[in-house]
Amino acid sequence: MTRQIHYLDYNATAPMTPRAKQALVEALGLVGNPSSIHHWGKVQKNALEEARRKILHHLGADKHRLIFVSGGTEANNLALTGTGAKRVFVSSASHPSCATLPHVTPVPVDGNGRVNLEALVSMIVASDTPFLVSAPLASHETGVIEHADQLLTCVRAFGGLMHFDAVQAVGRMAVSLDTLDADLLSLSSPKVGGPAGVGALIIKGALTLTPMLYGGGQEYFARSGTQNTPGAVAFAVALEEALSQDWEDARTARDLLESLLKAQGAHIIGDQNPRLPNTTCVHMPGVSAQEQVIFFDVEGFGVSAGSACGSGRIQASPVLTAMGFVQAAQESIRISLSPHTPIHVIESFITVWRTLYGRVQNNKRVS
Repeated sequence: MTRQIHYLDYNATAPMTPRAKQALVEALGLVGNPSSIHHWGKVQKNALEEARRKILHHLGADKHRLIFVSGGTEANNLALTGTGAKRVFVSSASHPSCATLPHVTPVPVDGNGRVNLEALVSMIVASDTPFLVSAPLASHETGVIEHADQLLTCVRAFGGLMHFDAVQAVGRMAVSLDTLDADLLSLSSPKVGGPAGVGALIIKGALTLTPMLYGGGQEYFARSGTQNTPGAVAFAVALEEALSQDWEDARTARDLLESLLKAQGAHIIGDQNPRLPNTTCVHMPGVSAQEQVIFFDVEGFGVSAGSACGSGRIQASPVLTAMGFVQAAQESIRISLSPHTPIHVIESFITVWRTLYGRVQNNKRVS
């Protein structure tokens, strides 16, 4: 009998869509360098610029600039290091590519993982210097959506710059720079079903960045190096598909999943807040996150413990710790569904979850 396997880790990387894969293969057939001025270079350049134009248009950012980079991590790093801001305030619930940068100042968050605005104001006033604030538009672990409008109002009141890490948000919720007054917005191709190794940073207006990579001056002199044209082309196709997806099936499946988990005694973190429709962060008391991930993997389910960008290591979640969930930070996993995860997969997962948790309860009774 063939072993059934179910991928429930879409927030780590979504499988590449067939259209994006086709676009990637076709673009790989292009010859030349987009910086070359001959015919082949112009063909590459045209493909690259069309991908840039499409992504900006899809995100209501036609008047902005887009820098192609290697992924969400580089986009976040460039945003936080490139503006010249004297102080960089970073939400304590941020992805490691923001939170672990040197010289950033962590900002406390509330129990839902949103920036504590009162604490932020106090820190801004105390610093009295040009500043940048960075926060995830939606949490990569809980799916909770930041109060973007309130945060932006606060930052603008003191003349600061605003960066949103939209890596998890784009493609799973409405995001448009026509209404979101961000100065910088980070994107990642594999989160929306495009190829890995490609990301983007959208830059508002005339804002200029000090590059991390120097060389030929590509990407508006913000990111030198030969561009990944095939990756950019496939990224644009995948984003267009992602933005047309209907996530109501995922929301229905997630709500069923959470109701069944709660019936087993689980705690869902962030479930009283607006969240991404596909994301569940669940605490299984008494079982380490590592043990859970391994157990579910053996049983054919791919889930994760927090961010997938940690070189395979599992540790207490800094995000949940910052939210005040000290014990749960060591015992929680993230389940992230596809737009159309079948209900029978949810029911099968609950059966396996009940098995693991039942062992823990039985061991407690025996001891």
